[in-house]
This record gives sequence, C-alpha cells and structure tokens, in this order.
Amino acid sequence: MATTPTSIDLGGATTALPAPNGTPLAPLGESLRHVQVDGVFYCPSELTEPWGLDLPPMPDCIWFHVVTSGEFTVEVEGETTTLRPGDLALVPHGNGHRGWGREPAPTRSVVDLPHEVVDERFAILRHGGGGERTDLVCGGLCVAQPITRHLMRSLPPLIVVPAAPAWELDRVGSTIRLLADEVAKRRPGGEAIISRLCDVVVIQAVQTWIERDPRARTGWLGALRDERLGAALARLHADPARSWSVDDMADAATMSRSAFAAAFTSAVGETPMAYLTRWRMNVALELLRTTDTGVGEVGRRVGYDSEAAFSRAFKRAVGMTPSDARRVTLA
Repeated sequence: MATTPTSIDLGGATTALPAPNGTPLAPLGESLRHVQVDGVFYCPSELTEPWGLDLPPMPDCIWFHVVTSGEFTVEVEGETTTLRPGDLALVPHGNGHRGWGREPAPTRSVVDLPHEVVDERFAILRHGGGGERTDLVCGGLCVAQPITRHLMRSLPPLIVVPAAPAWELDRVGSTIRLLADEVAKRRPGGEAIISRLCDVVVIQAVQTWIERDPRARTGWLGALRDERLGAALARLHADPARSWSVDDMADAATMSRSAFAAAFTSAVGETPMAYLTRWRMNVALELLRTTDTGVGEVGRRVGYDSEAAFSRAFKRAVGMTPSDARRVTLA
C-alpha cells in the first residue's frame, strides 16, 4: 500500500543557498525544492552508562540521531565520531551502524530491546546500566521521489552537523532546541510535534552539508551547482516524458552539443542519454511503488509511446518487468 509522504517544500530557502562566490544556486534549489521524506519512526532514548546499541540497515531510508544531553559515539563503516549536546548525525544511506556512550560497551540490537510504544511511529527507549545518562532522539525516515533518493546517494555515509557556537545564529540548532524542549517536557500532542521537527531538522542538516562541505561541489551535486549543467538537469527532471535529445539538453544549458556532452559526462560520470534513461526508470519505479497507475500510462509519463517499448527498457535497466516490480513492492 502506498504511504502518504510528509512533504517538506524547501522552496525559497534552498533556492537562496549561497555559492562560494555569493550567487544563488537556482538549479540546485529547483531540484531540491520538492524533497520529500516519509517518517518511519521516531524514538526518544534515555540511555544510562554503560550502554551500546546496534542499529540495523534500512535501505532507502535515513537514520538520524540528535544528542540532547550526555555523549554519543557513533560508528559507521569503521568511522567513529563523538557527538555532544546539540550535535546531529545523519546516516543518509540507511547503513547499519552502532553507538555507545562515554566508554565503548557491548552493543545490543535496538530491535531486541523493549520500548514504550506510544503509537505505530513513536516509541520511547530506556536502556543501560543505571549510570550517567545520555538523551537522544533517534529515528528513521524513508525517502520519497527519485530526486530525493538520488540526492541521498550523493551524500557521504555519515554527516555530522555540530552544535553552533552560542553567538552564531543557526537554523539547525534552533530546531534541535525546540526538539529537545518537546522531548523533555512531554506535553500533550508532543509526539506529533517531535515527528515534524525531526523531518525538518534532517532536511536542514542536508542543506547545511551542501552549503559547507567541498564534496558537495563535485559529481552530480556539482553538476547541479553549475549554472549551465544545472539548468539542463532541472529541465530534464521536471519533464522526463519529453522526447529529449542531447541537442535539446545542450540548448537548455546554452552550450554547444559537443561541449555539453563532454562537460556532463565528466561531471556526472555517465553520458546525458544514459542519465536520462536511468532517471526515467527511477521515476517509473516510484510511480509503480506508490500508485496504481497502469503500466502503459507509467511508460507514457516517462517518455515511451508504447507499453511494450517501456517494458523492454524497464527490464533492461531494472532487471525485472514493471509488473514484477510492482508485485515485489506490494509484497
């Protein structure tokens, strides 16, 4: 059954992201404008020393951890980082990882630990040996829409947004303080507020990483930042059904065909037409996952005149027929 995503429209805030030279990043902002996340669960955690947690992999989801008191060391793909109050960690690829408090301790799977279940998406975890306490807000968000999944795959395995100094105005820090207040006071209706604040803080963290990290200026994200390549990508993303040619994309980028093809392939790592096909299949897979739209109509929405042509292209790209992909999704 399809879920209803929580839509976070980044609109003006993202289109105004400053580039190193101070100019707006309009193509990047347009591509991020409809970022969507679908909350899986949110879990305030009261952890006392000694404690350790194993968190399972969640494909196509984002793990996040916000420290509201105490200390939390997180290990992802062999990289460890210690977080303190006000710090935020994202695991954008949904990788399995583990964490502990001030000292390393044996870890237990969070799946096996008892929780105080508030509702199907909200639970409270209390765990540990009774010593010094750490408070976290943890959770997982599924990512919706192809643009969002593509963005998350472009991020590193671990993103840490440290608490800003007291003198610095900080959007992420302000949201975390609101989140910490709601978790601490447990007011009626607080679960709904915590859920929404978690959605916002995750997307703010991604914005902050894009603003600050040099890695966001390479690859696909780097292409989006480029005024000309980004313009072509934004047009392609917005209209996958169009009968695109390399000449059309070059025109959107106001470049010659040869210069565009070379620059695109160098930045993105594949040819423009290969990227177009992959993008269309991502859009089609999302439609098959989340709607009951017929296979032929899905194909038309991504640029194929016949159901047969679409089905052949889809099977080449995805490894199964559209009908099989829909059945796997619903299973």
